[in-house]
Amino acid sequence: MSEAIAREMMAQRFRSFLPVVVDMETGGFNAESDAILEIAAVTLSMDPEGNLMPDATYAFHVTPFEGANVEQSALDFTGIKLDDPLRQRVALGEAEALGEIFRPVRKAVKANGCTRAILVGHNAAFDHGFLNAAVNRCGIKRNPFHPFSSFDTASLSGLVYGQTVLARACRAAGIAFDNTEAHSARYDTERTAELFCAIVNRFKDLGGWNLAQREQGLEEV
Repeated sequence: MSEAIAREMMAQRFRSFLPVVVDMETGGFNAESDAILEIAAVTLSMDPEGNLMPDATYAFHVTPFEGANVEQSALDFTGIKLDDPLRQRVALGEAEALGEIFRPVRKAVKANGCTRAILVGHNAAFDHGFLNAAVNRCGIKRNPFHPFSSFDTASLSGLVYGQTVLARACRAAGIAFDNTEAHSARYDTERTAELFCAIVNRFKDLGGWNLAQREQGLEEV
């Protein structure tokens, strides 16, 4: 019963969209020409009290698509070594990596009674642009994510905590952040997921969103 309540609340919280946190490490800033080097996603769930929390993490190294540009400055910034033997053994092609992300996202959307996923990202337009470019490049027809809407934790944390840098926003929210682990898609996605949940839950605790009160108000109108 409690699980059914939690699913119903999740389905109604974001007008039937399921937030899924996404981060990518790339070979540059141009979504059309620069490679995706790492991709990670964290699905979210809700408890019967309406608290949002991270659920599962999916993270993959990605082989640059044929003809992709990779800037040396991007590799220096992220610390990614394309010739690392371990990376070469586990890296997936772009289409395969997207498939490995999209399958559990679709499953989570269905399990939570939602209609589609909505991307959550820190500076979300960047990751959303790369995601859409990769989807088009790979000819993927069933993209579970909304094509243009997203939630940006840089904007949200600027509003709530007065901080827009991920590390500073996390610390302001009481979330530990290790700078030596940063710029890994898995690490940054998991910290962004914690940050988004902290913001949403804080808003709820302040009385900004209460499902029971909303339903009662609608009935009275």
